[in-house]
Amino acid sequence: MNKHLILIVFLLVSQIIFTQEDILFEHTIPETLKTNANAVIRENTKRIRIESSNKMYVQQSQTVTIFNSKGNNILNSHLFYDNDVKINNLSLIIYDANGIEIKKFSKSKFKDINAVDGFSLYTDDRVMYIDYTPTFYPYTAVFNYEYKTKTTAFIPRWHPISSYNVSVQQSEYIIHNPNNLKIKFKENNFNGYQIVKKSKDRVHYIMNNQPAIKHENYSTSFIDLMPYLMVAVNNFTLKGVAGNASNWNDFGKWMHDKLLSNKTKVKEETITRITNLTKGVTNDIEKAKIVYRYMQNKTRYISVQIGIGGWEPITPYEVDNLGYGDCKALTIYTKALLDIVGVKSNYTLVYAGNNRDIDSSFTSIQGNHAILNIPNKESDIWLECTSQTLPFGFLGDFTENRNVLVITPKGGIIKRTPEYKNNDNLQTTNASIVLHNDGNVTASIERVSEGIQYDNKYHLENYSEKDLHDHYKTNSWRYVNNLNIDSSKIINKRDSIALIEKLKISIDQYATINNNEYIFNINTFNRNSYIPKRYRTRNLPLEIKHGFKDIDEYTFTIPNKYSLGLFPENKNIKSKFGEYSVSIQKIDNNTILYKRTILIKKGIYSKEDYKTYRAFRKQIAKQENLRLILKK
Repeated sequence: MNKHLILIVFLLVSQIIFTQEDILFEHTIPETLKTNANAVIRENTKRIRIESSNKMYVQQSQTVTIFNSKGNNILNSHLFYDNDVKINNLSLIIYDANGIEIKKFSKSKFKDINAVDGFSLYTDDRVMYIDYTPTFYPYTAVFNYEYKTKTTAFIPRWHPISSYNVSVQQSEYIIHNPNNLKIKFKENNFNGYQIVKKSKDRVHYIMNNQPAIKHENYSTSFIDLMPYLMVAVNNFTLKGVAGNASNWNDFGKWMHDKLLSNKTKVKEETITRITNLTKGVTNDIEKAKIVYRYMQNKTRYISVQIGIGGWEPITPYEVDNLGYGDCKALTIYTKALLDIVGVKSNYTLVYAGNNRDIDSSFTSIQGNHAILNIPNKESDIWLECTSQTLPFGFLGDFTENRNVLVITPKGGIIKRTPEYKNNDNLQTTNASIVLHNDGNVTASIERVSEGIQYDNKYHLENYSEKDLHDHYKTNSWRYVNNLNIDSSKIINKRDSIALIEKLKISIDQYATINNNEYIFNINTFNRNSYIPKRYRTRNLPLEIKHGFKDIDEYTFTIPNKYSLGLFPENKNIKSKFGEYSVSIQKIDNNTILYKRTILIKKGIYSKEDYKTYRAFRKQIAKQENLRLILKK
């Protein structure tokens, strides 16, 4: 049969499925699919036809019934494209609960704009979209598109469940492979879901009648819970450039040779400057520190998406001239500078943001960010090149503890970025606190933050005095009324990766004076009284994403003519989730010493453990709100 005729039949069959009237009526939705659902995916069919390594057709038809405003974001009525994509069809139709057509948008009515992200200077990506604002609920939306592309590097994945609190009546994924190309696929998190593989000879999956999954706090990431299908071809095309993804070594070699190897040239004056800056320095790591600081001072981050599907960085020479670039450009620029001084480094692909690995068992184009790797025996150094302020060799939680793909001249290598473990994320607070007779407080505080706690605070050095004081009042100590920041000093020790905060604070009417009693909360400056939400029935695993340790030591000078009668007992609470200890001791008649340590351990635990974890945090919260009574 003629290939064009096959495509026409393929699209006609899709349209027959697409226009079934029963999925337009709200009353035909099974009650089990309405429970906990903001929306129901009535029917979602994605059909992909791969004719060759440089020709692919994609057709999707989706019908969604939306119950409330929270379900509106399920209606993704947009389609990204570039000059490698030809859109054949695009439409959106809105129906009321009784299946009566309310509004229809053809392709010509879609807005067509540059797909800028707020940071892009220029881009060859565009998006066609409808920004529909509903006037009633429930409503049903039918979104349909078809396109043809020469790029097969990115075969759309199947994510049958698009979000929490969304049920699925039917979702289907089909790949047509008429020329028997080598297609590989990987099922992820399929167990426990209503998924059927319809054919052994081709990629064809269907999900039916999947109830909505309710979001729960402290659950593992969405990508680790929900089913999805990865699909790729070994021999692909990316914007006209042929590539191979048979294994990570071959893929890395292709990327190095085709996209990165010619990105080495910088301006002559830059070569001279870098050479002079490192003159007399023999240690490669010290050279790298100088180069990294030079790059940070010279450049700024801005997204520049152009070239081979946003995957080919602009040249170091352009970055040299412009003074800016995106993650790809700044990473390859830093590599070019290190080449000048003879320090080897490797461009690296990573999933940034939520902790997610490059899947080492499935070779394909993956990642959404670039960083730089400096081989260093058993302790590689990793550089985040988009930040003008991060210390040398520090990644923070943006890219820590995950599999990444290191691109070397010989090929690709899977490595893992360093992890900032529980005790590494340390905050130590020392405070001298004076309790005055009128209930006011004055205090001197020194707080030192390391690891991820440093990552959360290092930006404070760039705050204005007003913004810094507002931060303390509304963020750090929002539970303290009448707080004033009398002076502040931020010291960023980049070499040791530690942030020091030195503060002088006053609090009006902190203590309550009642007859002969002076009552105050003893944990003045680090109260962690959060109690996780209670669930009658917990359905999802518990994940504590970042462990940390806080050590606090406060010395209180108590008012004249007051004394502490009975001292509270020391507390020591131990759990598999961490430890908590607090002690209060009398130093002399005028001085009390308060010591507190809290350790929360990172980890993934069973859903049954959630109740125990909540009880652990509840015990801590009780101690955090401990009030002392001084007697006159």
